[in-house]
Amino acid sequence: MGIASTEVTVVTGASNGIGRAIAEALLTQGRAVVNLDHVLPSWQHPLLTSYQADLTNEAVTRERAAEVAAKHNVTALVNNAGATRPGTIDIASTAQLDDVVGLHLRAPMLLVQAFLPTLRASGQGRIVNMSSRAALGKPERVVYSATKAGLIGMTRTLAMELGGDGITVNAIGPGPIATELFRNSNPEGAPQTQRIIDSIVVKRIGTPQDVARAALFFLSPDNGFVTGQVLYVCGGTTLGVAPV
Repeated sequence: MGIASTEVTVVTGASNGIGRAIAEALLTQGRAVVNLDHVLPSWQHPLLTSYQADLTNEAVTRERAAEVAAKHNVTALVNNAGATRPGTIDIASTAQLDDVVGLHLRAPMLLVQAFLPTLRASGQGRIVNMSSRAALGKPERVVYSATKAGLIGMTRTLAMELGGDGITVNAIGPGPIATELFRNSNPEGAPQTQRIIDSIVVKRIGTPQDVARAALFFLSPDNGFVTGQVLYVCGGTTLGVAPV
């Protein structure tokens, strides 16, 4: 089967949360989306194609990447899938580290490699990597913050290597975002939730749509002069922390 002519954006982890918001924003623009996630979504759209894939598993990631590359004209990629694996250094395990390295670093690398031919052929390929405000340091997130910081390094290097092909590579660092996972741990009205809100400059929790709007900027064909950058969508929580 040959590659379909329709341009496609691959979004990992688009079944729920931030990934879903990014996929829905793209679909609203009439853009076709391929979702790679460990669970299939409970929602559907005529322009959405979903593949079940455990991106912590190298063999599965390679297999799904090759399948998508063979079937779709991938001109944009959003490496969004992630997992927090909370815990201090006292209890962090190498198994947890291997897990998030696979998801946050190995899977993005393999997906970029798989889709490079069509990203290059488009002349305006777009890659967006989902880092985190935690890349700047966050207690009880040692394996998470380390790999999210690593993803920023990958972003900057890929931007330098691929810029001559018309491919831009940027990262987004979300702060506190009201995903299903966040709400489960921080119910509305709970004291710890209020403490988080009080620590945010704009005095509200972010929404998945806040992050999606940032992703749309980086994914736009019109924004080919912005690459290798990290945009913190954090309500101001990086002020006084992130370097100028």
